[in-house]
Amino acid sequence: MKLIFLGPPGAGKGTQAQILSRKYDIPQLSTGDMLRVAVAFGTEIGKRARAVIEMGQLIPDEVVNKIISERIDELDCANGFILDGYPRTLVQAKALQGILASKNTELDAVIELKVDENILIERMKKRVSNTIAAGSKARSDDNPDVFAKRLVQYREKTLPLLQYYASTGQLKTIDNMPDIAVVTAKIEKFLNRVRIRADAL
Repeated sequence: MKLIFLGPPGAGKGTQAQILSRKYDIPQLSTGDMLRVAVAFGTEIGKRARAVIEMGQLIPDEVVNKIISERIDELDCANGFILDGYPRTLVQAKALQGILASKNTELDAVIELKVDENILIERMKKRVSNTIAAGSKARSDDNPDVFAKRLVQYREKTLPLLQYYASTGQLKTIDNMPDIAVVTAKIEKFLNRVRIRADAL
């Protein structure tokens, strides 16, 4: 299975991706992790990424796309993969389509985990309150106002992606507010239908 997971910060993408990774024996690919590995191993593309990072600039799409392309050629991706954090833009989504086409393959599905953002923010506020009440210092990224802004930015950046994958028929939106096991069951039911359709072609 070749999958993309979409969802706002705190939506639980990582949890569901880990479960499916184990079930289907496919790796969960995070762009951040892949960049760090490429830089650490000093690959050609890793050296380019390091140079950009040291200049304090954002990693250009060309470099990110190349890292993705090289990573999915590795043996552990033979049965598929789960992309988490990529693509982030419509330009990257179209580049990914080209990358996969060049390898004579395609995505099986794009799963959007839908959440109630107000509940996410309330959870953040409660976590901060509990941390302070326990006499500990809240993490720098545990800021409800900053978190709310990140959710807005996510919506703005991701809307074109959702529209794009909806137009390809690959998008499946799943409510991620129920218990983890319930959500997992919904995802697996959908993916079983995807596999049956693929086998019928």
